[in-house]
Amino acid sequence: MLQALLDFLRSLTNPDQLIRLLSTVFAGWWGYAMLFGIVFSETGLLVGFFLPGDSLLFTVGVVAGAGQLNLPAIVVTLITAALLGNSCGYFLGRYIGVRLFSNPNSRIFRREYLVRTQHFYDKHGGKTIIYAQFVPIIRTFAAFVAGVAGMGLPRFLSFNVFGSVGWVTSMTVLGYKFGSVPIVRAHFEKVIVLIIVISVLPVLFQLLKARGAAVQSAAD
Repeated sequence: MLQALLDFLRSLTNPDQLIRLLSTVFAGWWGYAMLFGIVFSETGLLVGFFLPGDSLLFTVGVVAGAGQLNLPAIVVTLITAALLGNSCGYFLGRYIGVRLFSNPNSRIFRREYLVRTQHFYDKHGGKTIIYAQFVPIIRTFAAFVAGVAGMGLPRFLSFNVFGSVGWVTSMTVLGYKFGSVPIVRAHFEKVIVLIIVISVLPVLFQLLKARGAAVQSAAD
């Protein structure tokens, strides 16, 4: 069972295997529905953090460039999936996640953590929603945390639109434009790893920046 799941996930980030999958098991609109469900789960359901995100979108772009998917249709489909997924995560945090912090004596979900999170999202919440859309794993939890922090729905939705549209469009179009380049196809797995590394770099930069600021503050 586990091996079958791993094989399925690998097929989502391999153009030839994804084309084969879309031509057989998930032919026609079933393919669009499958890809919609994966993006929705990865962005909206907290258990979907292990699903491919950036690599899937890039591969989808490659497959669209090969004529197996309609680029405008799949971009709209996946933008809709990301928008709804993020919104689902937000409402899970708003109405369920908050209850985790309702016990003032909880050792794990302490109210002081919630207060800190609320202050952070009050100050940086907008750009956090946008940046997080491009970062694996963090993308899965950012909207949920925004809901827990009590970010206003209109504010969340506005940044959700920018983040979702930018993420899906950029990654898919990159695959569409460069997926047919011989060197990319010859080293596709390495390209996928490079995309993931580039996605994580902004987070590492911010962590190093925050650590440097903390060290400087302590020295002062």
